[in-house]
Amino acid sequence: MTGRGRKGVAKGGRRRPGDGAPGPAELDWLRRGVDQPGGKLPLFDAEGQRIEPAVVRTCLKAGWAAPWFENPLKPDWQVCRLTDAGRALLAGPPRAEVEVSMVIPVSP
Repeated sequence: MTGRGRKGVAKGGRRRPGDGAPGPAELDWLRRGVDQPGGKLPLFDAEGQRIEPAVVRTCLKAGWAAPWFENPLKPDWQVCRLTDAGRALLAGPPRAEVEVSMVIPVSP
């Protein structure tokens, strides 16, 4: 099977560009930068394969990743870092602060 799979999801688990939500491939890539110095994102996946350029482009366009520096050995490979927006995405939606108060009835 080639091309599009489930509605809104491209082959390889990537979301269609512009839908505003990261797909599994983007989330996996971004998560790998959380514990790295400076938020450095890997050039290769867990199996040693190069991260798909479409995943990198989607994250850059959404602001979840940013270019970090030029790679002198492979100038066509973009070295990226996780942004604050990417960290916020991985942390999930902000929790609403709920104020709890208790009213104790007083007997006359």
